Amino acid sequence: MTYWWLILGMAAITFLMRYSLFAWPNLRFPPLVRQGLHYVPTAVLTAIVIPGMLLPDGEHWQLSLTNAYLLAGVVAIGIAALSRNLLATIGGGLLVFFLLRWAMGQT
Repeated sequence: MTYWWLILGMAAITFLMRYSLFAWPNLRFPPLVRQGLHYVPTAVLTAIVIPGMLLPDGEHWQLSLTNAYLLAGVVAIGIAALSRNLLATIGGGLLVFFLLRWAMGQT
């Protein structure tokens, strides 16, 4: 029963946080806050992706040429910089990742 209260509590908090922006339609952020919010998606994506590349097992740093996650991530960054195409970046990064895993004999 405790789990249900936790789920309901989290749902209520999430709803209230998101609804609060609609409840006050005249809410305007100062220019400095709006400028800072511009960088939030990049910061969040970086915070999600970089640990996966550098700590693929979740515990130990793997800064070596045998880390397929790191190598494919670097290639994906290169594809993104050259092509500016999201689909090419995702497809190229995945292709390189799976080819590296196959070449290194990893599963």
